[in-house]
Amino acid sequence: MPIEILMPALSPTMEEGTLTKWLVKEGDDVNSGDVLAEIETDKATMEIEAVEEGVVASILVAEGTAGVKVNAPIAVLLEDGEDKSAMDGYVAGAANPVAAAPPSAPERGTSPREAGGGIPSSTSASNVPPPQSGGGGTPPTGGGSEGEPKLQVENSGQRIKASPLAKRMAKEKGLDLAQITGSGPNGRIVKADIENAGAQAAAPAPAATTSEVGHLRGGGAEYLEKLGIPAGSYDLEPLDGMRRVIAKRLTESARDVPHFPLNIDLEIDALLAMRKELNSQAPEGVKISVNDMLIRACALALKQVPEANASFTPDGIAYHHNADVAVAVAIDGGLITPIVREAQNKGLSIISVEMKDLAGRARERKLKPQEFQGGTFSLSNLGMMGIKSFSSIINQPQGMIMSVGAGGPRPIVRDGELAVATMMTVTLTCDHRVVDGAVGAKWLGVFKRLVEAPVTMML
Repeated sequence: MPIEILMPALSPTMEEGTLTKWLVKEGDDVNSGDVLAEIETDKATMEIEAVEEGVVASILVAEGTAGVKVNAPIAVLLEDGEDKSAMDGYVAGAANPVAAAPPSAPERGTSPREAGGGIPSSTSASNVPPPQSGGGGTPPTGGGSEGEPKLQVENSGQRIKASPLAKRMAKEKGLDLAQITGSGPNGRIVKADIENAGAQAAAPAPAATTSEVGHLRGGGAEYLEKLGIPAGSYDLEPLDGMRRVIAKRLTESARDVPHFPLNIDLEIDALLAMRKELNSQAPEGVKISVNDMLIRACALALKQVPEANASFTPDGIAYHHNADVAVAVAIDGGLITPIVREAQNKGLSIISVEMKDLAGRARERKLKPQEFQGGTFSLSNLGMMGIKSFSSIINQPQGMIMSVGAGGPRPIVRDGELAVATMMTVTLTCDHRVVDGAVGAKWLGVFKRLVEAPVTMML
């Protein structure tokens, strides 16, 4: 029988994607693990692999097609020994209730705020994130719930759906297919299910329904007309995948997370002097930035104040073992937050090299999901754009995000006398469910000490 290849959910926030390129053609033999196509999501461009074996009978979605919904059939395989006659009467998506179900209509009576027009955009909206997948009004890049549903096999009195390879492996291992839950299309049992037959994998959370995100789609012209802006006086550019995720996640965070800002001024002359000295002795290709030093300071402060390195969950507060610092990077269409993992264990040169690589691949949308999903803390820096201070939106599920303003000479009072120093303002936005004011202030105090006496970062 025909085996449908479905558009996969390649990131937690993915609802649709662009099928950029096919790497197989009709008539090709396909084995489990073969790369089939390249898919562009709201965050990156990734390859998808086959979980079945067979022959490509039909390619349903052409290269370059945008807006392909998660779980929609994109190609069809035939099992070993089947011919084209097996396709007689085949209807794409008929065997897949998720793909076949018509989208629900947007609810009537949506308020202007729900329609996407009543919420001011952040000063540096988006990774992402979030997102997970970004900072400064950052959409988190991880922690979403829009995963691909796992359709369970119905074994009661019905034919068990399994690939030929899975059947052979099950027979060799003496496994009962009726006791195995399939993770392939439509609950089909595939090679990986046989290999992992002893452990039942947790099913990803269901994809967002049309009604959940419907308030972000369409209705723009009607909404503007109600506010007195006539049609034809503007150009309405439809939301792409990234901007839709940004709007949805930032709205959720601003609405659902009780947050408060704390700001503090830092004297950074010693930091700048140390940076200059380090760069004069750094190996070729390494150039340490102020941002690199702030990442290191954030990570060390998170380890010294572990109660601040936390996330809220419905079942309790998660205290993280490592300081995984997500850093906002601007890309075309939004922002994404690649993550420096275990930053507390990395020196400045390693952080610098990692960030240069991550930022470069982020702008090319070449990051892997694990490189921008998750993180325990976010940092967003708009200082290079001349912004003196700003407050970011929490990057869920993280407990804090820090916004960095521009450094510059300011008058200060030192030992009772007027002086001039290079000062920088940072603002820490805290999730009050996790981080109380005293904890946030304690963390800022440690961070300030590290920045103003940067030699302590070497200890």
